[in-house]
Amino acid sequence: MLQQNPIISIQNLNHYFGQGALRKQILFDINLEIYPGEVVILIGQSGSGKTTLLTLMGGLRSVQEGSLKVLGNELYKANNNQLVQIRRNIGYIFQAHNLLRFLTACQNVQMSLELHKEYDNQEAQAKSKVMLKAVGLGHRVNYYPDDLSGGQKQRVAIARALVSHPKLVLADEPTAALDSKSGRDVVELMQRLAREQGCAVLMVTHDNRILDIADRIIHMEDGHLVDC
Repeated sequence: MLQQNPIISIQNLNHYFGQGALRKQILFDINLEIYPGEVVILIGQSGSGKTTLLTLMGGLRSVQEGSLKVLGNELYKANNNQLVQIRRNIGYIFQAHNLLRFLTACQNVQMSLELHKEYDNQEAQAKSKVMLKAVGLGHRVNYYPDDLSGGQKQRVAIARALVSHPKLVLADEPTAALDSKSGRDVVELMQRLAREQGCAVLMVTHDNRILDIADRIIHMEDGHLVDC
């Protein structure tokens, strides 16, 4: 792989929960770089700090100690406006699909494009339909979440994360609600996006069936990164 500037660069990152006597360290001296086009899988026991690290990378928690750069932008002490700008380049996929019940599948996906003013409504709708088709839901574009199965809802959430061609995709257990074939289809779609768009994908998973798509597997143990 050509050495390019990393999409994520983390140095000496520590993180704590709680205050005073209840303060507990969750992440310990994390150092990590992830490059364009790379698919990295993060594994580890529940409670080891994986999701905390993911949310810090996504600008969803404040960096307390150390340096965390996304696309060259430092998140430590970043203000709210800076965080909003950074988040526009990130696609998030969480276990809870967080779809809005009063919007159709297509409208839920299209919401992701509203941050990107270069698309008019017609373009955004067309792109959303193409992405839903790519995740196997071309026949469900006008369905509401309550009329979709758990796996279908998760695929809508994945389409929403990928439709704007983000520079970074952060995925927390993206295949948890999917059967084996759907899970494989979804991670291969993410892998293809990484290759074609030069984005980076960081995926937290317990699903051993998809580990082979990773360029790198890193392991978290009690808040420490090992084998990275």
